[in-house]
Amino acid sequence: MRLQSYPKLCIVFSCTTTLMPTPLAHLHSYNCSSILAHPPMLIQTQIKPPLKTPTFFRKSIQTNTLKDICLRGNLKEAFQSLTVAFNDHPDEIYGAVLDLCAHKKALSQGLQIHAHMIKSCSVPEYVFLGTKLVFMYGKCGSVENAEKVFDKMGQRSIFTWNAMIGAYVSNGKPFEVLETYKAMRVLGVSLDAYSFPSLLKASGLLKNLFLGAEIHGLAVKFGYDSVVCVVNSLVAMYAKCDDLCGARRLFGRMVQKDDVVSWNSIISAYSSSGKSREALELFREMQNAGLDLNTYTIVASLQACEDYSFRKLGKEIHAAVLKSAQLLHAHVAGALVAMYVRCCKMSEAVRTFNELDEKDIVAWNSMLTGFIQNGMYSEALHFFNDFRNAGEKPDQVTVISILLACGRLGYSLNGMELHAYAIKNGFDLDLQVGNTLIDMYAKCCCVNYMGYAFNRIPDKDLISWTTVIAGYAQNNYGLKAFELFREVQLVGIDVDPMMIGSVLLACSELACLSQVKEIHGYIIRRGLSDIVLQNMVIDVYGECGNIDYAVRTFGLIKFKDVVSWTSMISAYLHDGLANEALELFHILMKTNIHPDSIALKSALSAASSLSALKYGKEIHSFIIRQDFILEGSIASSLVDMYSRCGMVESAHKIFKSVESKDLVLWTSMINAYGMHGYGKVAIDLFNKMKEKLTPDHIAFLSVLYACSHSGLIDEGRQLFQIMKYEYQLEPWPEHYACLVDLLGRANCLEEAYEFVKSMQMAPTAEIWCALLRACQVHSNQELGEIAAQKLLELNPENPGHYVLISNVFAAEGRCKDAEKIRTRMKERGLKKSPGCSWIEVGNRIHTFVARDKSHPECHQITKKLDQITQKLENEGGYVPQTKFVLHNVEENEKLKMLYEHSERLAIAYGLLKNAKGTPIRITKNLRVCGDCHTFYINDKGGAQVEALNTPSLHLTKKSKKQFMDGYHYR
Repeated sequence: MRLQSYPKLCIVFSCTTTLMPTPLAHLHSYNCSSILAHPPMLIQTQIKPPLKTPTFFRKSIQTNTLKDICLRGNLKEAFQSLTVAFNDHPDEIYGAVLDLCAHKKALSQGLQIHAHMIKSCSVPEYVFLGTKLVFMYGKCGSVENAEKVFDKMGQRSIFTWNAMIGAYVSNGKPFEVLETYKAMRVLGVSLDAYSFPSLLKASGLLKNLFLGAEIHGLAVKFGYDSVVCVVNSLVAMYAKCDDLCGARRLFGRMVQKDDVVSWNSIISAYSSSGKSREALELFREMQNAGLDLNTYTIVASLQACEDYSFRKLGKEIHAAVLKSAQLLHAHVAGALVAMYVRCCKMSEAVRTFNELDEKDIVAWNSMLTGFIQNGMYSEALHFFNDFRNAGEKPDQVTVISILLACGRLGYSLNGMELHAYAIKNGFDLDLQVGNTLIDMYAKCCCVNYMGYAFNRIPDKDLISWTTVIAGYAQNNYGLKAFELFREVQLVGIDVDPMMIGSVLLACSELACLSQVKEIHGYIIRRGLSDIVLQNMVIDVYGECGNIDYAVRTFGLIKFKDVVSWTSMISAYLHDGLANEALELFHILMKTNIHPDSIALKSALSAASSLSALKYGKEIHSFIIRQDFILEGSIASSLVDMYSRCGMVESAHKIFKSVESKDLVLWTSMINAYGMHGYGKVAIDLFNKMKEKLTPDHIAFLSVLYACSHSGLIDEGRQLFQIMKYEYQLEPWPEHYACLVDLLGRANCLEEAYEFVKSMQMAPTAEIWCALLRACQVHSNQELGEIAAQKLLELNPENPGHYVLISNVFAAEGRCKDAEKIRTRMKERGLKKSPGCSWIEVGNRIHTFVARDKSHPECHQITKKLDQITQKLENEGGYVPQTKFVLHNVEENEKLKMLYEHSERLAIAYGLLKNAKGTPIRITKNLRVCGDCHTFYINDKGGAQVEALNTPSLHLTKKSKKQFMDGYHYR
């Protein structure tokens, strides 16, 4: 607002309304685009323009004064009644109509009245009319016009100043209120009781306690501190400035507390500040004082019922509303709906909503928000259909709610329709709508549309950047997420921990250790290191294979929570350090922190990797003692653990005990049967599952794997076709590799090769690897050459492939070719992971590698192994098969190599330490050689040996995260 005169005021009036009398309509035929801006026009106008009114209204005008008509609220009739002499009582005539325009917020009609006033009298000379105009424009939301009228007034009363201040406050312009207040102080304008409420409200909006205290001092000085409306405004101001103690002191000093507004002010103060219990206690006091409640009391009290714990009090307030017909108001009904939504009582909210006579947009939006907040996304979309059928027009709040539902349900098409509606109505430029669009497209995996929505936002905030970075990170666009993070820093937006979390997720997807270190350093420098980010850093270091940094970060956390421990256990597991993972879990058990379901699942995965049955049973016992519900990921992890430890019967018992079986549990049990050669049982279980659930890619992978291990070639072919054509599931490379392995085991090598050539996608390294292994088993040199060449072309950095090819050549007697392959591997600096076996004895896991001399009881183990070998040769008919030693060495050296394989050392140690009749369970990270397998099954000693050959399905693709949470195949 400027206190000097404005050079111009441009108002364009519409003359299409039928409410205007003829002279007013005639007025608009002139060039009126700047009536207020050109005072000289007043000279040319008539002082008393005639108002011609139709004759059938004159009788009504004679019997009803204009004031009476305005009191009835009939704006049309008031317009048609302006037929008296204007130079007699213009204040009385125009004042009543302007008040009615203000009440109706009828800006268009107010502008017409103002134009007629300019033609009829000199507005700046009438302080009363000028004040009425300022008040009317303020109520109608036209602050600019209010300012122009105010600045043109030659004289202003305190009522004029109050009207201007009120216009600013009601239109959310507290800074302008402050400037006007300063001008009043400079000009020496004395405040009255009605000045203080607006000034105090502006102080509250600015959260300027210093200014509010100053105005409080003036109220005391002028003696207005005992006026009820001033006291109520003071209470509200202190509450908005987060000084509830000051608000309560003021309320407590009131001598007479019989004013309902005072009680409403203090209840609202506590309610809006999140002090729900205190607000409801005041509501009780008010009831006990015998004061009559009004709609504002009820709304403020209902707002205090902020969550489920207040549902009973909310129902009591609802009962009080039903008892009093006076309280049955639209605002109260809307507050009731909102209360039931917050208290998670959606059935009550729906019933209350349906009982509403008039449903406004606020009530509809409250219901939609309630469905979203309670996770009822499908119901929200159905309710939105009812909303549209009722003829309601969605606003920004509606659009945001439905976009959230579309995102959670993955309904991209519905989201796009709503996006189109938002663009058509200009909502997409709204910051909150734009941010929600980004989130919706991210959850629907529509990355391109997400980027478009982000670019459309004119003024992006921190949430915009964080949401789009998270969207790219979650959809495996880690590089793009990292680029945007750098752009954020250039823009100068302060980064928060949530954005850093998304960037760390992107680093995890990129598996780039240098970027992780960079972000970790940034976190430390900026002081953003909280427990959540530290846990994420541990996770990412683990996924990037840097276990040392993960351990250091874990050690630096002063107050570890269950997520910290679980993150570290998972990091060990990811790096193949299952032993360390189990040790850490046992340390966790000794602390005051109770493992949650995720920690238990990780520990079971570690026990499963090691085939550590004793540890697995201990964890199972803990789950039972702690009353964990046996379902979901815990149940499937238990099934997986028992099956990997050779206890298929125990796995089946767990499976049967779960009432509500999900797809992950069914698949785990199918995989368990397949792992142990029960192919037919696995297929039967798969067929039972199909009757209840729709199989996914992993379910088909498990049953194909079962067919492969059991040699069920026809069944495997049929299941592959069913997956592809009946369920419309496009096979992954793992499915093709499984079928190639199945055909290869059955010596259908030509068919397997033709199958590989007919694939719609390019064969991956694992597919050629499966074919090469089959060629090795069945001595097909021609196809083996082709597979070996393709394998090295696709993945020349995998040492395991070089070893496999070398072994194939060695088995065919091509020692020179085998040596060349191994030389190429050494030249590339590649090293094969050594074969190792481990066994659980007592409370420890003992690991052995070939020709291992590091064990403390090495001498006893070697002596026991010699005894076993001699006994098998003498009594069991065991004859060493040196053809499985694929090295060009002497025969004696080959025998020595066979006798010192890691699995034999583990067997010897098991027989040395376990009691007679105790099952010995050995796990190996690689396939067991043919000679060692013969060695196992011919053992006639005192112990029962169960050799577990566990390399089954190994899925590493990050895109499979949805099911990898439920499976840990190795």
